[in-house]
Amino acid sequence: MNETLKRALSGLVYVLIMWNGTFYSELSFHILFAVILVVCLYEMYKLRKGKTKILTFLYVLSPLLLVHFIKTELVLLMFILTWTFDTFAYLLGVKFGKHKIMPTVSPKKSWEGFVGGFIFTVIAAYPTKIYLIPEIELSQAIIISLFLPFTATLGDFIESHYKREAVVKDSGNFIPGHGGMLDRMDAFMITIPALYIYLSLIK
Repeated sequence: MNETLKRALSGLVYVLIMWNGTFYSELSFHILFAVILVVCLYEMYKLRKGKTKILTFLYVLSPLLLVHFIKTELVLLMFILTWTFDTFAYLLGVKFGKHKIMPTVSPKKSWEGFVGGFIFTVIAAYPTKIYLIPEIELSQAIIISLFLPFTATLGDFIESHYKREAVVKDSGNFIPGHGGMLDRMDAFMITIPALYIYLSLIK
């Protein structure tokens, strides 16, 4: 199978599982993230083989336990905005990226891509609230869209650092063409705690 087609199909399956697992029922939501936690911990264990693991396990455990205390509609919003940011940051970075953010850790990420992804993430907050998740407040969607690009990028950089230390390209091969589960979840690892803190502050 063509590598691009394999990547597209496995990516679509991943998105469908994440979307339906989160939104189908409260039980499916908890089961989904319990499975993700186990897989991510296993992948991190392999990345840190022979090295200290306390901080790295906290990097995985903290968000994937806290997510169970966040409303599913806000988790869905987080998914949509993160995928929007990643997609446009990549596309605009490839097209216009010249100034690298942290080339020694993640050589492909540029400031141009980040700014483009940030703009499209903020724009996406409105139609996402209006047409897909009307239960959430518009102000919440906009505020989350403003900090999410920063937390998603930080989470990605942290995982990239661990992979560079382990001298590997991917955290695993759980998702064909996309690497490991940790590779797909890295953008959420800082966003989830930030989202939980934000929601606690506005209660």
